[in-house]
Order: sequence, then C-alpha cells, then structure tokens
Amino acid sequence: MAIEIKAPSFPESVADGEIATWHKQEGESVSRDELIVEIETDKVVMEVVAPEDGVISKIHAAEGDTIQSEQLLALLEPGAAASAKPASNPEPAKGVDTAEGKDAEDAEGLMGPAARQLVEEHKLDAASITGTGKGGRITKEDVLAHLKNKPAAAPAVAPASPAKSASEDTMPQVPAGPTGERIEKRVPMTRMRARIAERLLEATHGTAMLTTFNEVNMAPVMALREKYKEQFEKVHNGTRLGFMGFFVKACCEALKRFPEVNASIDGTDVVYHGYQDIGVAVSAPGGLVVPVLRDADFMSLADVEAAIRDLSLRARDSKLTIDDMTGGTFTVTNGGVFGSLMSTPILNPPQTGILGMHKIQERPMAVDGEVVILPMMYLALSYDHRLIDGKTAVQFLVAVKDLIEDPARILLQL
Repeated sequence: MAIEIKAPSFPESVADGEIATWHKQEGESVSRDELIVEIETDKVVMEVVAPEDGVISKIHAAEGDTIQSEQLLALLEPGAAASAKPASNPEPAKGVDTAEGKDAEDAEGLMGPAARQLVEEHKLDAASITGTGKGGRITKEDVLAHLKNKPAAAPAVAPASPAKSASEDTMPQVPAGPTGERIEKRVPMTRMRARIAERLLEATHGTAMLTTFNEVNMAPVMALREKYKEQFEKVHNGTRLGFMGFFVKACCEALKRFPEVNASIDGTDVVYHGYQDIGVAVSAPGGLVVPVLRDADFMSLADVEAAIRDLSLRARDSKLTIDDMTGGTFTVTNGGVFGSLMSTPILNPPQTGILGMHKIQERPMAVDGEVVILPMMYLALSYDHRLIDGKTAVQFLVAVKDLIEDPARILLQL
C-alpha cells in the first residue's frame, strides 16, 4: 500500500510554503531518511525525507507550487525497486525545457535554493556549470567551484584609429556606444526575501523609530582577547573568542538596568520580559535572518560564542528551524564584518531595541589632554520612541559602552 508523503505541519506564523526543489522524481528509488523535497517558507527551508525505502510512484505538487500545511506531496511504494525503464511521457518540472540539450532553463530547474541564489548574485550562466549532484543537480559547492575556476575576462582591445589631422585633434570626442548586449533578467522574490521586505516596511511604518549613536574604545577587549584567545580555544574545545560574546553579555547586563529596552508593545499594553533572549543577525543565502540565543544572561562567554558559530553555520546551510528564529527580546547586529563604519539598524518588531556594531578603525582621540591613536567602534541603538525615551536610550548605550571599555565589569556585574 502506498505511503502518503505530506508537507510538514507549519506553525501558526507560517501561512503556506512553496516547493523549492524535488531531489527525487517519479520512478526513482529512495532510502529511508533520504532527502526527497525542499519546501521554502517565508522563514526557513524545510526538508522532507523518505519515511521508508521504496520508489516514488506519484508526485502531486510541482516545483514552484504553493502548498499548505500537511498537504499531500507524493506517494511512496515501500519496498519497491526502481524500474530500469524510464517512465513514459514524464511530466516536465515547471520552468524546464524539454528540448534536447541542456539550456539555461534546464540547469535552473536542477538547482537548490542556495545554488540558485549564488547564480543570480554573480549573474552566471547556469548551463555552463557542471552539476555533481544526483541526476546532474547543481549544488552550492558546484557554483562555488565554477566561480573559483572561472577565467578572468580578457581585456578589451581598442581598435586602431586612423591618423587624424590637427583640426580633428581639437574636436570633442564622442563616447563609443556599448559593444555588448544590455541584458536584463526578471525573477520573482523568494518567499524569504519577500517576508524580509514586509518586515522591514512594517518596522518602518509601524514604529516611531529613532537612532542614537556613541563610540567605544575597543582596546581593553582587544588586549584581553589577544592575551587569552589561545588558552580560551584550548579550554573550550576549539571555540574562538570573538567580540560578539562581549557585546551580547554587555547587552544582557544593560537590559536588566533598563527593562523598557527589553520590553515589547502589544496593542495598548507593554510586555516586560524578565529574561534576555538575544537575537543575533546573521547572513544566510536567502537574506538576513535573526536566530535567538535563549536565556543569554545565563550563558557563559564560551557558550555564547559557540552558539553564535553554530547558528551562523546552520544559517549558511539553510538548516535553521522556525523555533530558532521565534521570539527574542532584543537584537544585536554586526555590520562591521562587512566593513560598515556607521549605520542605522532597523527594529525587529515587536522588539523595541536593536544594537548595531560596526567596523573597528583606528582614530586619533583626546585622552587626558593628549592625542592617542585608539581602535574605536561606532555603536548605534535604534529604539521605538513610543516606549523608550531618549534619556533611557542614551543611558542604555552608555552602559554598554562602559561595560565594553572595562570588560571585567561584565563578569563582576558592576
């Protein structure tokens, strides 16, 4: 008897999903727990695996179709063997040309979300990429290897110009017209990118957002890190000592002192949270995501650093779950890893505060009447002015600054 393969049960915050990639087609054998299909929602990419060994007998939803929670996706014949003879008149996947030869649309139909994102970002010809996945599927690693081995474009050689008279030398030169095609490509937003855009507009239009700035001397933390980083890594099983851990712990301490920054607005009510769940913005193939460190106040510096690394790796591989990104009372984002010197971070509703870290840059500073070169970082706190007054926001940011400039106070909770 055929087994029904259904979509996962979506949480209340996810209305529906979209079939991103079928990794198995009708008539193909599957092993238990082998990946069959990926479903993209507005938050995460969900994987559906085979419940038993068998053969996919029927697919009920094509790539690109919108599906609901627990909707029937395919039928699996348990214990059956794949037929050596290909199925007659197989239904082509959406967006795949049935003509002989591998064109760009064929290749795009054989890509997962992460690979497709890289192809679009670098404007690559998908047909020129060799797929090493099952059935010639193009993986993220295939795209990265193609980028690494891609030959540099040959410099354009200007055509020789005929000899010009003296009067011609004084004539204004008309820029040469474009020699290549003016190519444009229109692609629909992924569900995750569309949801990110919706959330950003919601934060911009639905809050009274204001940003205050300060700067922090990073020399004490950098000296502490330089002194103990090797010992820290050995004692904590390879966990590296970074800067994010210090800022997360400093924010936890500051949030205790200024509970309004750790609160949220629910209609006409203010919800004060007696815990610190810190969201950490990380970059994923589909866009920026904010997984949450639960009870960050009770985590050690090593626990924070290990958790952030784990979340970053899972975000890169599209392995984050909806639970990983649900909740959060405050957010920390670090644009400095990309070279940002200063920015105004956007709130992550219903949170009322977000701290932006930036690039560390040496600058001349006046210290005790003398000019000293110090590694400085600009800090930005965006907050919802409906709940948080300017005085509170400034005091919160100064508290974070003081804790970072004297990191022993973090451990002593001073």
